[in-house]
Amino acid sequence: MPDTKPRADGQRVLADLNALRAIGAYKTGVHKPTFSEPHKQSLDWLVQELPDAGLTAAIDGIGNVFGTSAKPGPKLLAGSHLESQNYAGWLDGPLGVVYALEAARVLNADPSVKGAVEVAAWCDEEGHFGSFLGSRSYVGQVTEAEIDAARDRTNGRPMRDALADMGLTGRARVAVEPKRHVGYLEAHIEQGDTLESDKLAIGVVTSIVGIWQYRLSFTGEQNHAGTTRMAVRKDAGLALAKFCVAIDERFPTTCGPRTVWTTGRITLDPGAPSIIPGGAEMLFQIRDDNPAVIARLEELLRTMAEEANVKGPCTVTVEKIRTGAPAMMNAGFQDAIEAASKTLASGRSIRMPSGAGHDAQMLATVMPAAMLFVPSIGGISHHWTENTADADIVTGAQVFVDACRRLLGG
Repeated sequence: MPDTKPRADGQRVLADLNALRAIGAYKTGVHKPTFSEPHKQSLDWLVQELPDAGLTAAIDGIGNVFGTSAKPGPKLLAGSHLESQNYAGWLDGPLGVVYALEAARVLNADPSVKGAVEVAAWCDEEGHFGSFLGSRSYVGQVTEAEIDAARDRTNGRPMRDALADMGLTGRARVAVEPKRHVGYLEAHIEQGDTLESDKLAIGVVTSIVGIWQYRLSFTGEQNHAGTTRMAVRKDAGLALAKFCVAIDERFPTTCGPRTVWTTGRITLDPGAPSIIPGGAEMLFQIRDDNPAVIARLEELLRTMAEEANVKGPCTVTVEKIRTGAPAMMNAGFQDAIEAASKTLASGRSIRMPSGAGHDAQMLATVMPAAMLFVPSIGGISHHWTENTADADIVTGAQVFVDACRRLLGG
């Protein structure tokens, strides 16, 4: 018997994504920082589109957009984010929002589906003002004091000023309504090359890594670069460089099979060509989905610092500045994505962890959650050359909508 269920309209999905791509366009990507004019225009675009999906649209006091349904029956929450990294890609975020919008269009009008898809566009997933501020606010993890203190990482603009310019001052922040939703589903580009390399169409996400970040500070002795003998120097920059090399030599003996670590920023004080740096600092990040692995690596990091302090000539301190618990994706939701993939993507799927953080890990603290990946060309993300083939985008939309249908029991 042929499958007559309404499906995602691939051309409509592509048209929506390209409409959002035109807002804040930069080369082949976008520049759409949180609370910038292009971001605001993107939120307004979504607000205008939601009623056609049978949803009532609203923006809350932290910049989250919600589309809610009055249709009887269970509700499934779906979405992602609409801002971008600076001068970055056009799909990171909007893909998940447009898939959610398309699922709502298809399923909310379908009488055979006894429930509805509700849509969310979470604010500041990309961290211009903080860490997952929109989704963390929704699950009750953001205080007013944190908003008071938040500043744009690029220009120092206070978040309160940005909210005022958006017309959101005094507006309430929406909080999760217990038991309203059967769960949360999010789609995203993979941001890696696993799917493309293996000629697969769908990634069924099993877990989202936790992100732990550290500040390592090295203290030496500032002095003249031309008159200070090499044998007596206390060069904090050199101590930092040697420590970085030591990390790459020693971490592989302790890490897990998918652990990654990155030195994301190095600063020297005073950072002048004729002055031996008396101070140096590095921001260091570890990602894994196993807290026990992180604990081992953190212990090793602190042991290495103690050894460096004994050896000299510089000292080093380790400060943990961010802890991000990993999130396991719901097994039943994973099964629904895989079943949809078998029907609409010839079973070309794989279960895989996510090495990047996503709003889904915040939602997973309050409800069942899962994620679906589509291929990234060349594994590129957070860059304006980020892209996914149109055919893969359409296949992903078909699978996403069918997974939503299954999760609503239709």
